[in-house]
Amino acid sequence: DDAAAAKDAELIVAFGGDGTLLRAAAYARPQRTPLLGVNLGHVGFLAEADPTSLDLAAAAIADGNYEVEERLTLDVRVLRDGAEVLRDWALNDVSVEKDSREHMVNLILEIDGRPLSRWGCDGLVCATPTGSTAYAFSAGGPVVWPSVQAVLVVPISAHALFARPLVVSPQSTVAIEITDAASSAVMFCDGRRTHPLQAAD
Repeated sequence: DDAAAAKDAELIVAFGGDGTLLRAAAYARPQRTPLLGVNLGHVGFLAEADPTSLDLAAAAIADGNYEVEERLTLDVRVLRDGAEVLRDWALNDVSVEKDSREHMVNLILEIDGRPLSRWGCDGLVCATPTGSTAYAFSAGGPVVWPSVQAVLVVPISAHALFARPLVVSPQSTVAIEITDAASSAVMFCDGRRTHPLQAAD
């Protein structure tokens, strides 16, 4: 059970790349247990240590000589016919994407209940500052320093004149609706938990 795995743990250490650290975050989050990533992967944007500094990191942990940095996460709900059918979360990002290569997905974006834009596109990424260097960055979004409290909204290959990345408050509600009755899509939370979506979700 992910929710109880880190019970009474002082710290979780994840050895691997960013994907490993994102998986470990599922154990750390329910108990609010600090998480340290040791980069053994190729990119390692999320890791704070690498194998060459492991001795120093272990000594600092043993001495209690470390700081815990709070990171923003995204809460996600899927509504279907007015009822909540799914709840999830993400440390890096949530993306809503077309589920077949040959078609665009038609989306309406609302911020705090106000319709903002309608796009035919490959999808849309909502990212935290932690995730700003991941998918959102590759799609043209800005890099946001981890201490900045903000959420990025970045269209993916939108067929539109106005399709710029947006920066909104973490208190804002970002709503993405699939508008084409013939469309379906898929939602990815941190690129690893996959949820199919239907028209009007």
